[in-house]
Amino acid sequence: MAIVLDEGMCVRVWDWSETSQTVSVFTRAHGVVRAVAKGAKRDHARFSGGLEVLTRGQVGVSLKGGEALSILTSWDLVETFPAARTSLRSFHAGMLMLDVAHRAVHDHDPHGALYDALVAGARSLGEPRAEAVGLLRLVWAAVSDTGHRPQVVADAGTQAALPDASTYGFAPRLGGVVRDGGDGGGGPVWRVRAETVALLRALAEGRGGVDRAEAATVDRATRLLLMYYREVFAVDPPTIRRFLGE
Repeated sequence: MAIVLDEGMCVRVWDWSETSQTVSVFTRAHGVVRAVAKGAKRDHARFSGGLEVLTRGQVGVSLKGGEALSILTSWDLVETFPAARTSLRSFHAGMLMLDVAHRAVHDHDPHGALYDALVAGARSLGEPRAEAVGLLRLVWAAVSDTGHRPQVVADAGTQAALPDASTYGFAPRLGGVVRDGGDGGGGPVWRVRAETVALLRALAEGRGGVDRAEAATVDRATRLLLMYYREVFAVDPPTIRRFLGE
């Protein structure tokens, strides 16, 4: 089978044998690729810089269909993110970013916007303000780029215009914001502040100001989106629970 070339972020690495490893690489044009890196642990292997989680590289891969593992033929390290290893906060943020991207997509299903958000998020690590905004943008990309963008302008239940209010509801089963006290479509309704909804609208419309939002508002929006993410993808990884303080 022909070898394809792409760029990707290494999101998982496991030992396969004494000399080989298995990896999951989130590539920009081919989605998540799970592959065997034969001989990766040998000296002078064809994997420059080694295979390490939270690094970006140029990859060569012989893609296999179905559940079969592909073959990683080359890995040329392009970028590392050392800030993820300088503090526990940044390390946890980096691992959360990888989990959010990895669990949102199927193998061989490309999502370029999500990939770009992951790279940007990794580059933001180490500076608390930028890191928080990078994580928010990544979670937004994860739900939006996979077809689950929340409705934040109209009422998600009735599609009517939402009146100005100090608080709203967020109904994950309906996929978005509803009026405060509104029906959740048989599911929970989480109360949210107007400034949180305003920040989500800025994200949805691609407006500026997201980077200048108050830190508390960024945190609340990220928490809301992570809770929605868990409902949408039916996953509950430790990285999300840790961020939510559960």
